[in-house]
Amino acid sequence: MSTERPERYRSFILTGAPGCGKGTQGAILGEIPRFYHFSMGDAFRSLDTRTEIGQEFVKYSSAGQLVPDELSIRFFRAQVDARAETHEFKPDIDVLVLDGIPRNRRQAELMEKHLDVLHIFHLSCPNREELITRLRKRALKSGRLDDASEGVIRERIRTYEEETKELFDYYPESLRTGVDANQPPVKVLSDILQVVVGHPEWQKMTMPV
Repeated sequence: MSTERPERYRSFILTGAPGCGKGTQGAILGEIPRFYHFSMGDAFRSLDTRTEIGQEFVKYSSAGQLVPDELSIRFFRAQVDARAETHEFKPDIDVLVLDGIPRNRRQAELMEKHLDVLHIFHLSCPNREELITRLRKRALKSGRLDDASEGVIRERIRTYEEETKELFDYYPESLRTGVDANQPPVKVLSDILQVVVGHPEWQKMTMPV
């Protein structure tokens, strides 16, 4: 039986440069009831590279470029709808925790009809060399194509910094909270949860019936 899906999914968004730890925080949050973590990067990496969209992703990723916005949003909605259809994600009781999307103002505009954004957490790590070190260590552990070259890493960080300015201009300041990503992961998580538990929508979702 098909699941009745909302037009717009309730969402918390994690933003931050590559290597800032948003994937780690998203995965931890995803283990907590009522949170569903969706990583755009993981979704793309699970693609069969023999398919047309898989080949496109490899082409952009290996050059340190981002997948075109319209293609990214279509892919995102299809992925989330599929997970709702199988009840892996339950939009009536779960809130999405997004990392890797939206990346820029254009994506945010395109996603207006898909997302009810409750809050945005910016994981800040201004030290570029620290980010590069983190990404290179991650590449050694996982062999990820997009983290293998220092030149590609620097290009990804530069692109992120340019596009994030426009993304932040799109969302009101009241929806954004900066979090120091140089802290231990448990402290980063604590800072995020402190904001989440005080959010009226979250309180409504977790209120005993």
